[in-house]
Amino acid sequence: MLTQEELKQYNRHVILDEIGESGQIKLKTAKVLVVGAGGLGCPILQYLTAAGVGTIGVIDDDVVDQTNLQRQILYTVDDIGKPKVEVAVNRLSKLNPFVEFKVFVEKLSIQNVIDIFKDFDIIVDGSDNFQTRYLCNDAAVIANKPLVYGSIFKFEGQVSVFNFNSSATYRCLYPTPPKLNESPNCSEIGVMGVLPGIIGSLQANEVIKIICGIGDVLANKLLVFDVLSMRQLTLDYSKTENSSITKLETNYDFFCGIESIDNDITLAALNQNKSTFNLLDVREHWERQQYHIGGLHIPLAQLPTRYHEINTEKPLVVYCKSGVRSKKAISFLKDVLSKKSNLINLKNGL
Repeated sequence: MLTQEELKQYNRHVILDEIGESGQIKLKTAKVLVVGAGGLGCPILQYLTAAGVGTIGVIDDDVVDQTNLQRQILYTVDDIGKPKVEVAVNRLSKLNPFVEFKVFVEKLSIQNVIDIFKDFDIIVDGSDNFQTRYLCNDAAVIANKPLVYGSIFKFEGQVSVFNFNSSATYRCLYPTPPKLNESPNCSEIGVMGVLPGIIGSLQANEVIKIICGIGDVLANKLLVFDVLSMRQLTLDYSKTENSSITKLETNYDFFCGIESIDNDITLAALNQNKSTFNLLDVREHWERQQYHIGGLHIPLAQLPTRYHEINTEKPLVVYCKSGVRSKKAISFLKDVLSKKSNLINLKNGL
């Protein structure tokens, strides 16, 4: 049952014939997990909280960065350096005191994904990388949970729903991940600030439709939205043999073409012996201007034409923000530099 305060809080839902008090009770008893508290995660979390989803889980191991504020509107400059999930839940609890939050300040992985997913009815993918997308998909199929998907790229976004009433899955739509240089992330190529707000809101809309049993769910359909032209297109796709998943990949980085680097070093260890290494920064120019730890600067995209500038007389530590681009750089440099070159990845980046 809904209390008098809840009836007041959700009045505009309750007076909708399609939702009503019974639909609001369904929302109250639902349990939804949001993967990622970034650009997509912020609007997803805000609208699911406002809608009265009774239990909302959120998992993210990242902290608030100043570059997030252009699009991740749950956060302010006062939150820089703080864990995103803790800041988000603190703010969301003030929006709706009737919602229970479950916080996971950790990275989603093959070790924890099944245990986390089993306690929720619906999974919402607000991640920003292919490793997590395939992991979410596979775990959702194994756990038999619907997965609400969203992704963004510069000025375009996509939304779909996977594994809903035995519908198609992410692997039916994208059987194999793109090659490393085919799909840069927003830290490399940028993104329109309002785009994740639009796509994340559409994801929240799909969650509410699933819970309340209303409307046409985007199962076996991919919605593509372009913010520059304001055009949208809905594409049909079918379930394939790729939907049959019985176990997780052993290494999603490897599956997505990110080479496992055995030779790495932490920032703390590097700072103790920095003089014994040469450094290579493969971030973008604007990132370099904000902060760096020295060394040669060659953005990742320029490596194929500038790798000859690199000095390998000392062991070379390659660094970026999170350790992903530096792995890509090392994978490339292994093929073009001397076999004797000692290439080291800065673990987890700066």
